[in-house]
Amino acid sequence: MSTETLAAPQVTPTATLLRVLGIVSAVCGLIIVGSYEITLPAANANRRIALERAVFKVVPTAKSIVEYYALPAGGIEQAKGGGEAPASVAKFYAAYDDAGKLTGIAAEAGAKGYADIVRIMFGYDTACQCITGIGVVSMKETPGIGDKILIDKDFQANFKALDVKLTDDLSALVNEVKTVKHGTKTNPWQIDAIAGATVTSRAVGKGINDAAQFLLPKLAPNLEKLKVKS
Repeated sequence: MSTETLAAPQVTPTATLLRVLGIVSAVCGLIIVGSYEITLPAANANRRIALERAVFKVVPTAKSIVEYYALPAGGIEQAKGGGEAPASVAKFYAAYDDAGKLTGIAAEAGAKGYADIVRIMFGYDTACQCITGIGVVSMKETPGIGDKILIDKDFQANFKALDVKLTDDLSALVNEVKTVKHGTKTNPWQIDAIAGATVTSRAVGKGINDAAQFLLPKLAPNLEKLKVKS
């Protein structure tokens, strides 16, 4: 039987472990922050391009656009420098033709769908006080079901002239935009849902209603300022 004494394993001091962990954490943090800072401009540029494409889709007569804010207390102002709008304002896009005359308004809307927020862009015609088209900005709905809002002709027909007229005092919509069961639409402010994609259809309707209720009463009194591109 051996009588040799086994050497005790060496233990790294706690202070050393903490220093190593601190250095590793700091390096990882710098990498994450650096990656974010590097990719942020590209991400913002891509989002901007996607938004502009959506605007030109819903206002096809547009040749140029100008971004504006509708302010909570009334009035509008041109957005400066891009980026996200403050939560208290409504961002919209004034669309102009080759002659610099207003040809439509585009605005974002969003509401909870089946999987996540369904974000759309809608076009607004000031003459008929109606929505004349929609496009998707982003969504994560079930492929083949929720994404039918992009390709279903009957659903898209809802937005040839969706009624969003304001009351005489311009304080609210005369009729709330509502999504109804497929095949039961009877009024121009209703959206006929897609059978099998009712949740996504309702998200589109709620998003449009909420956005229109918030934006249009602020926009309507200031349309004269937008008629010619500044």
